[in-house]
Amino acid sequence: MQRYPDIEIYLSQVPLDALNAWLGETLDAGPLAPAGKHKWRTRGRLGGREIPVLLVEKAADGFASLWFDSPDTPWESDQACAHAAADRLGCEVRCSLGGWQPGDDPDRFLQVLPDGSEREIDWPDSGR
Repeated sequence: MQRYPDIEIYLSQVPLDALNAWLGETLDAGPLAPAGKHKWRTRGRLGGREIPVLLVEKAADGFASLWFDSPDTPWESDQACAHAAADRLGCEVRCSLGGWQPGDDPDRFLQVLPDGSEREIDWPDSGR
């Protein structure tokens, strides 16, 4: 499987203390710092490479976007990161089904729950 050029997941809750702890353990990142209205930034390091991290609260339908702007994350895909985040943070996480291509349905997402279960959903019309 080819690594994604970046990773983006959507968190249903943003427990900042838990998120900072996870980013610190996983990426040796400092705490998220305010970077504008509803935005937080930090930088992690893995294998000597820097990984910019951006959190945007209220990005979509009650979810926050967590974006790792690097191909050098510990995860090969958004799905792998979503599973790690759901397990560690204990919240619902959503991500794209895979690398998006023209013609793909932009509203199809993967929903990952803290128990590790997953299912494909239409988002924003998932009828939570």
